[in-house]
Amino acid sequence: MKPQIALITGATSGIGKATASLFAQHGIALVLCGRNQTALKNLQETLGKHTKVLSLNFDLRDREAVCKAVEGLPPDFQNIDILINNAGNAHGLSTLQTGSVADWDAMIDTNVKGLLYITKAVLPVMIRRNHGSIVNIGSVAGKEVYAKGNVYCASKHAVNALNKAMRLDLNEYDIRVSAIHPGAVETNFSKVRFKGDETRAQKVYEGYTALQAADIADIIYFVITRPPQVTIEDLVVYPSAQASAHLLRKNQHSDDQ
Repeated sequence: MKPQIALITGATSGIGKATASLFAQHGIALVLCGRNQTALKNLQETLGKHTKVLSLNFDLRDREAVCKAVEGLPPDFQNIDILINNAGNAHGLSTLQTGSVADWDAMIDTNVKGLLYITKAVLPVMIRRNHGSIVNIGSVAGKEVYAKGNVYCASKHAVNALNKAMRLDLNEYDIRVSAIHPGAVETNFSKVRFKGDETRAQKVYEGYTALQAADIADIIYFVITRPPQVTIEDLVVYPSAQASAHLLRKNQHSDDQ
């Protein structure tokens, strides 16, 4: 039996990279997507020791590039079984009145429009085969709004809504659609949000044990390996120290972690 094929966006770091690594260990063939050509090449070489890997270097915000990349998949990688919509970003943390329009565009273009572009490109093969699993990586910001998170929260609320819409639209084609909404995960997320300010980014994760990318990868693998009659619709995942988007218990003792 041929291995399943998974397409993962934002595959070169964080949750995407951890998911790609876990999938490779289980023999799932990979289509790795990202903007960093060097990181893609290195990951392809590493994971290629365990499974078939193809890398696609394009910007998810560029609809023509997305369509060209998917339409140009070689025959061995065309029948995508699993789509992991992981790519996303946060830029800045500010009030609406002081926010950057460029930051808004970057978040909406990637988190919302990019997700739509790649999903629309991949769907024809899933619909034709009446088969597939889509996992949308949202955020607790898609469930709650927090101060100065305005447009990022709006973009992740959109992911939450699109997840529900996909499930309705694709139900007749036996395509499973799921969303995972992580709380605080220790990746380069905050470094991107604070535009390279590593000191400020690191403070986000001090005083408690954050989720790790591998934790979310484990959950993604669980979701896509359920029996055919089971769909995990929606999961919110917090580190144990977090109770909501607003409440995070810091300065824990090590024996409490």
